[in-house]
Amino acid sequence: MAREMIRQGGRSARIQEEVHRAVNTLLATHDRSEITMPMVAEVAGVTPSTLYRRWGDLSQLLADVAVAHMRPVGEPEDTGDTQQDVETFVLQYVEEMSSRVGRQMLADVIGSGGGSATVKCCGFTYMHLETLNNRALARRETGFSVDEMVDFVIAPVIYHILFEDREPTADYCRQRVARFFQREEKG
Repeated sequence: MAREMIRQGGRSARIQEEVHRAVNTLLATHDRSEITMPMVAEVAGVTPSTLYRRWGDLSQLLADVAVAHMRPVGEPEDTGDTQQDVETFVLQYVEEMSSRVGRQMLADVIGSGGGSATVKCCGFTYMHLETLNNRALARRETGFSVDEMVDFVIAPVIYHILFEDREPTADYCRQRVARFFQREEKG
């Protein structure tokens, strides 16, 4: 499991930054299957033992780098309407996660064995949905259950992205969101 207690600033943060940069450089120039912890250590200018001590193995390191890319840079768009806010968020989420890069990041997170990377990745999605729900409540609109939104909208979309059984199109996503809100109104 990846070690998580990294202080902001200082030597640990600089090492993490260099290691992440090294991984990204190697991913841009090598096939993923060719990358090893010693290669990353050499490019980052650290010893392999530093990597093993902090990340444990390559899958944990790749997951940590993927999570860093998934970290939100801002709040979801505010359209003034809860259903439209959710739809906009889901469409952007699907666009990012169904891209080649997004699929690889998801594979890295899932391939890490479900440790802190998975918790963080899920946490980002929950955080955005909670923001949307809180916005709805602040506008005196009916809120929604974030857990049910994940179960009814996000989970099926992720399933289709991961297993590539069918493309989660914009129409499919809009239908999932519309059905969710219709269900909420009845419930």
